[in-house]
Amino acid sequence: MNMTSSILLLSLRDLLLAIGLGVLIGMERKLVQKEAGMRTFALISLGSALFIMISRLSMSMYLGNSSLDPSRTLGQIIVGIGFLGAGVIIFEQREGKVKGLTTATIMWVTAAIGSAVGLGLYWIAIFTTVFVLLINLIILPIERHMDKPR
Repeated sequence: MNMTSSILLLSLRDLLLAIGLGVLIGMERKLVQKEAGMRTFALISLGSALFIMISRLSMSMYLGNSSLDPSRTLGQIIVGIGFLGAGVIIFEQREGKVKGLTTATIMWVTAAIGSAVGLGLYWIAIFTTVFVLLINLIILPIERHMDKPR
């Protein structure tokens, strides 16, 4: 196995672990009937892992090149997308519910995916995109089932 394959497998492992841990935290939140559930926490954990992985891998890619510091750019992307995401989150006073949390986190993870592509970390970006889709397609029905009155 060459170095690229090793990095890819370790990255895949890290992304899956981040998703799993986020799902567990979200499951607890859902069980106590909080608005942010499994998808939201899985996406937050996935996006955080991806941003750190991008930073770690890009620093090694550009080590010795003093004219480029990808971590500074990444930091600004994270802050900027957080601002956009905040605009998507709405409190519905009539219903007493917060809406838009998952959309905001999807926007945030998508920014991480775009950052990965921009730095040439294509497979990590592709895996993360697949994971975002799976989180939404698989976990949404589980959350809806948990929301049903008992």
